[in-house]
Amino acid sequence: MKKFLVLGILFALPITAYLFFASGKNNFAKLPVLTENVKDVSEFQTNSKEQISFKDHISVVAFFGSNLEDIKGNTFNLDKKILEKYYEFDDFQFVILLPEEAREETTAFVDEFKKISETSFWKIVYASQEEIQEVFDSFDTPHKLDKNVHTPYVFIVDKELKLRGRDDDEDYGKLYGYDSRDVAELSNKMNDDVKVILAEYRLALKRNNPDSKK
Repeated sequence: MKKFLVLGILFALPITAYLFFASGKNNFAKLPVLTENVKDVSEFQTNSKEQISFKDHISVVAFFGSNLEDIKGNTFNLDKKILEKYYEFDDFQFVILLPEEAREETTAFVDEFKKISETSFWKIVYASQEEIQEVFDSFDTPHKLDKNVHTPYVFIVDKELKLRGRDDDEDYGKLYGYDSRDVAELSNKMNDDVKVILAEYRLALKRNNPDSKK
């Protein structure tokens, strides 16, 4: 019985993984590149001793501004509909850009979410409002940051510092960012696109390293 159980698990796991990634609308197609040469954040200070960079990571990037109290609902939506599904995937990270003046508020903000989220996976970087604006401008999107360097839209940046999204979205044409206020958009469009880009990199890894088990 144990032998059949082990064989059943070994058989089911690859199929489950395939169905997980294949359930995206775009299946194994590449997620379109919308902007090249996104500015990196590797020179910015962080909330830990770890250096944080977009390079060699698949990053969900948020510009949450200086008033964290106002974006708790957005963060909850994003965490439950997207982040908690992917935290433990290799090279996946959630990067939050905050202005220096938000440092004190950050600790209470993170502590509150520890009750419901894996906040240990959150990567937080601090910079001046001008520096954050420079990073945002390098994304080259139609969206804007408000006076608190905040936007409800979150973005997908790949390992080569390229902004990914949709170039033929049925609602927007080009979809640069995903509205963290909109649960349906996160559940459907963003979830689908994160699956696609993760599958894309894993297939590339398999081609380049046939013996890799990741």
